[in-house]
Amino acid sequence: MIKRVFFKLAAFGLFASTSAAHAAAPIDNSALDQPGFREHKATYGVVYRLPQDVNAVLDAKIRPTLKADLLKLGLKTEADTPNMPHVTVVHIHSADPSTPARMLKALPKPPAPLQVTLKNFYPTEAAKGAGHPWWLDLGVVKSGQGFEDMMRYNTVATAALAPLRDGPLPRVTGPVYAKMGDAGKELVKSVGVSGVNVMKDGQEVRAHNPHTTLVYSMAQYDARLQEAMAQEAAKFNAVLPDGIPATFKDVSIVEIGFAGNVVREIYRVSLEDGSVLDVASGKPASR
Repeated sequence: MIKRVFFKLAAFGLFASTSAAHAAAPIDNSALDQPGFREHKATYGVVYRLPQDVNAVLDAKIRPTLKADLLKLGLKTEADTPNMPHVTVVHIHSADPSTPARMLKALPKPPAPLQVTLKNFYPTEAAKGAGHPWWLDLGVVKSGQGFEDMMRYNTVATAALAPLRDGPLPRVTGPVYAKMGDAGKELVKSVGVSGVNVMKDGQEVRAHNPHTTLVYSMAQYDARLQEAMAQEAAKFNAVLPDGIPATFKDVSIVEIGFAGNVVREIYRVSLEDGSVLDVASGKPASR
């Protein structure tokens, strides 16, 4: 089994894209044990954009009601948070503005187009009891070839891109890190973020939980909001009991806000032919 995983991951490019990553600046973990969050300079990520037909369903059946409910709860910032809807592969923090270009060079070969189902709305915290940040997410069904390819790509992308970080994501430091379990802390120390897959002693260890996020919040996650978000999740699960089928046809390198929302798409890589688009210029880019 270990050999099969090894060769599958090698096929995804685990060992083909690491040279650029090792040119990164030294990694500083000193913020982990501080009482407050690390200062946020810039976070970049690799994400799958939500397809247009999936966004159409969410726009018709979920987002208007959700925004109205957030405003009723006094969560105006959350209702107005900018975001390119997506499913995350991996995020890294780096103050170096050349990081996206280095990420493109280090990026392992992406999988073929991914067919998955988005299903099950649920609220979640960065670490239980930390207070914030917290999110309302829509999960990915954990079965099928698309899901397996998504998980394997998380493993190789994390290995290739984590060395480009300058330290941990600010949102997993301070009060969040203090409340994490040992497995989460180990990931934050070793790759700068929790919730990703890694290779350990020659075996793939999975912690990745692919999802798309509908609410990003730094408000204190008190009992009132916990109950409100549980009700939102139940309401939306009743609206979409069978979920939404989705086919992801590209993967993007993006800039990320503190809590994980995408604020800028930089490069877009086709899962069909591997071509790269520089989003700002609209012109092809090379790797």
